[in-house]
Amino acid sequence: MKVTVGVTGGIAAYKAAELVRALQQQALDVHVVMTAAAQQFVSPLTFAGLTGHRVITGLWDSDGQVPNANSAIEHISEAQSTEALIVAPATADILARLAHGMADDFLTTMALATPAPLILAPAMNVQMWEHPATQANLETLRLRGATIVSPDSGYLACGMLGEGRLAKVEDLVRTILDVLHRRHDMASETVLVTAGGTREPVDPVRFIGNRSSGKMGYALAEAALYRGAHVILVSAPTRLDPPTGCEFVPVTTAEEMRQAVLKHLPRATLVMKAAAVADYRPRLRAEQKIKRTGPITIELEPTEDILAEIIKLRQPGTLVIGFAAETENPVEHARGKLSRKGVDAIVLNDVTRPHIGFDSDRNAVTFLTANAAQELPEMPKRLLADRILDEVQQLRRPRQIVAEMNAVSILAKR
Repeated sequence: MKVTVGVTGGIAAYKAAELVRALQQQALDVHVVMTAAAQQFVSPLTFAGLTGHRVITGLWDSDGQVPNANSAIEHISEAQSTEALIVAPATADILARLAHGMADDFLTTMALATPAPLILAPAMNVQMWEHPATQANLETLRLRGATIVSPDSGYLACGMLGEGRLAKVEDLVRTILDVLHRRHDMASETVLVTAGGTREPVDPVRFIGNRSSGKMGYALAEAALYRGAHVILVSAPTRLDPPTGCEFVPVTTAEEMRQAVLKHLPRATLVMKAAAVADYRPRLRAEQKIKRTGPITIELEPTEDILAEIIKLRQPGTLVIGFAAETENPVEHARGKLSRKGVDAIVLNDVTRPHIGFDSDRNAVTFLTANAAQELPEMPKRLLADRILDEVQQLRRPRQIVAEMNAVSILAKR
């Protein structure tokens, strides 16, 4: 398995050599990219000798020319072939450039071009680490799904005491292996995700809708893609771009979502119903725009229960995860939905909590099963998506154990 280590210009650059060796001991094929500043601390020859690969030091050769056509697109080929991009040490400068989407050298260009997970190991002076600009850049990168390995505390190269030392190599390796494992733990899954809020037309220009932004569903789709799944994203209207690589199915109304979900359900091994589907729609839709002439009454009728149909029609072994947005007695109501719908789990979102949930990039939820409740604290929705998928994978394990035991029993009888 190939990974790429990006080395930037900090005093901790020498520790990157130790990291490279430790990753090789985990049977990983390690490639190295160095910034110009990093080469002032450690020679590229050091990493070439350790890895057995040419170290990439820039977009251009020494006289400013691209040597050949292959080199001209090397940042793309390297970006597409790696399983993870690890930046260690990650200086305050590189964090700022990555957060703002700059692409002025090989490393930052590769970071924009790669679909692989980004793992950042900051190392810097304590005051630089604590500066609001650095913390804001870290938050931006977290929101985009980057994994941050926080620095250790202790005496720094500048003589100060505090946070800023590069994390221990063993901690870095543990995090990298965890990310790589998650990268492939859903490779056998076809994940059907619904997202956004449906719109039920009143007339040609008006509709009944809800406040869902679709951000949680899109984060789940992206997280599942990063973990190797084939993802089918059925989405009501949002302002979001679908994650690259998913099978995207745009819909508008609850009935359109129902038809799309049932069409793709036979392929799904996991269904995540994160969409906010309208419970009611106008019984009759006006053919022309309704003019304002005074009070009007709109008669509503219930929409079909998509989740109930999924449970009835799902293939054996398909997990179904429902979502519940509640405003009162949230756990009680969510547990009632869990029992009533027959789903494998409910992701409970208490929408009365301020500054999270609707339209926010952050959320906090409770993952409810028949026997347990796991609180997932407030965090960026992209990170929360991975935590939810971690919980889903835990649901898979008992079934896998039972299947393995049954297989052993059958073999023993033979």
